[in-house]
Amino acid sequence: MNKGIFLVSLFLAVVLSCKPQTNEAKDITVEDLQVVLENEDNVQLLDVRTPEEWAGGVIKTPIKIDITGDDFEGKVLEKLDKTQPVYIYCRSGGRSKKATELLAKKGYEAYNVLGGYLEWTEKNKE
Repeated sequence: MNKGIFLVSLFLAVVLSCKPQTNEAKDITVEDLQVVLENEDNVQLLDVRTPEEWAGGVIKTPIKIDITGDDFEGKVLEKLDKTQPVYIYCRSGGRSKKATELLAKKGYEAYNVLGGYLEWTEKNKE
């Protein structure tokens, strides 16, 4: 490869790697969430299930906002700190994926907990 082509390739690689990151939803496992909860203070853990589901148990002490309830977005903006990551779960991962995508578009660093509460309880049985 000649020097000119090499320099152009190098320049393009640098420019493309420096482009601003877009906000996109990210997935984490329940094992990853366990590590976060054990090692971080003031974790924003969001449970987007219904009140009936919350009554059956939750992970640690989540912020509870029912994604199917009234004004989900307004409650999120009111209760969550946009400067901190948000870890989101539901029963099995479907609703939390939607919530994660929505929050990411709103500028949050949002993580969907794969498998949700069902996976959490399965992995954390005594």
